[in-house]
Amino acid sequence: MKEILLYKYSSDFAENKDIARKLRLEDIEPELKVNNVVTIDFEGVTSATQSFIHALISQTIRDFGVDVLEKLTFKNCNEKIQTVIEIVVEYVQDGIFTEDDIV
Repeated sequence: MKEILLYKYSSDFAENKDIARKLRLEDIEPELKVNNVVTIDFEGVTSATQSFIHALISQTIRDFGVDVLEKLTFKNCNEKIQTVIEIVVEYVQDGIFTEDDIV
C-alpha cells in the first residue's frame, strides 16, 4: 500500500496541475501497475481545483478502467474536495462508455 500525503506537495490549496500529473505518473500509476492500493490523503488540504483532481486521476481511470477505483482511495476529504473528486470521476466515466457499451 502506498499513501500520498497531498499537503506535502500542495499545501492547503491543491491547484498545480503539473504537481498532480507528476504524482500520477511517478507515485500513483506505478503502484497500481503492481496491483497495490494507493491512498491519497487530503489531511490539511482545504480545497482543490477540478483541474488538479483531473490531472491527478482522470488518465489513470481511463488507462486502468473504472475498476481501478477499488484500488484508489481518498482519505480526509472535506465536502468540497469530495464533490470535486465525484465530478471528475463521473466526467471520466461518462467519457469511457460509448453507446455500444450500454446493453
